[in-house]
Amino acid sequence: MTFSIIGHCPDSGMFGMAVSSSSPAVAARCAHARAGIGVVASQNVTDPRLGPRALDLMARGATAAEAVAILRRTTPHMEFRQVLALGLTGGPAAHSGPRVLGKWAEAQGDGCAAGGNLLAGEGVPAAMVSHFEGASGHLGARLLAALCAGRDAGGEAGPVHSAGLLVVDRESWPLVDLRIDWSEDCPIARLEAAWAVFAPQMADYVTRALDPGQAPSYGVPGDE
Repeated sequence: MTFSIIGHCPDSGMFGMAVSSSSPAVAARCAHARAGIGVVASQNVTDPRLGPRALDLMARGATAAEAVAILRRTTPHMEFRQVLALGLTGGPAAHSGPRVLGKWAEAQGDGCAAGGNLLAGEGVPAAMVSHFEGASGHLGARLLAALCAGRDAGGEAGPVHSAGLLVVDRESWPLVDLRIDWSEDCPIARLEAAWAVFAPQMADYVTRALDPGQAPSYGVPGDE
């Protein structure tokens, strides 16, 4: 019911994920990232506990592959789960259990991994990885473009209704946390529109948190 891509930008240190699904509010359950540690996608009959647990393991020194192996070995019902993980060292890792729904696939690349279930075709994750690897610019823009490439390659077998983009940078809170929790229209297109509005203001919101005296005008009535 879901296709997603996780990625890392070695130049900025950012980690992030883009995801879409036929289910509502997919990013609320599936997208997990921690500044300076890594990013995890936990999807297909989702257990939202897997993302924080994998990030905790990576924070204690495990590679993504080691963290996924520990989850596989110690967590019940992993035959239903699909997990993608990426940390600072060791490259990406993926797990897809034998009871993952429908047509599923995974793909790994340079600083990224993609996966999906109930897909229209097994080439969807590979298309996402290829697009991410060939893109430049801000990590959020690259992830979103890769998600669009997955949609254009067939995406999910049925219509999607939710999408999300999560990016962490240096602070303890997300730099980007944009979600379309339900749409009868294409949620990925709506996510693109939200990114176009948010991206130019992204750094200003960090400044407002860290040093409000240096923040630019809020642009609202009464603000001077």
